Amino acid sequence: MAEPTIEPRTFRDTMGRFATGVTVVTVAHGDRLRGMTANSFTSLSLDPPLLLVCVDHRASMHELFEEADAFAVNVLAADQQELSAFFATRGEKTEPMGSQPFHTGPLGSPILEDVMAWMDCRIESRYQGGDHTIVVGRIEEMKVERPDSGPLLFFSGRYHALGEAL
Repeated sequence: MAEPTIEPRTFRDTMGRFATGVTVVTVAHGDRLRGMTANSFTSLSLDPPLLLVCVDHRASMHELFEEADAFAVNVLAADQQELSAFFATRGEKTEPMGSQPFHTGPLGSPILEDVMAWMDCRIESRYQGGDHTIVVGRIEEMKVERPDSGPLLFFSGRYHALGEAL
């Protein structure tokens, strides 16, 4: 039986119908600090506390994820669309974290200032998943910084905010 062929644009358009939150995943290795916008992120396990992110092999920070021992996930609030767009651009920034304000988390990864929440994770496993690496992190520390903020959402190729609760 022949394998079905799914066109990349059809795949993206169809998967884009699932609303996701927006994060900036950050990593430090040596003196290199990097961040990338990611909506391919999910909780994985309560006991132990695990999450996963998926990193495109073509991403400029993929190599750092192969070498680093830890990473952080910064959950963006609805008023942080510009921050998401900034970290969605490819390539190394000339200044650490592109001069975006941050502090260093307990495991050494950058934690962006004023995010809704963050999780600092030790890398537990890496798995190949097509053109991405699935990185599983054990959450060592986490904090909700802005409990009254609404999340930044991504749906059908555009940013959104939450509407009324149902």
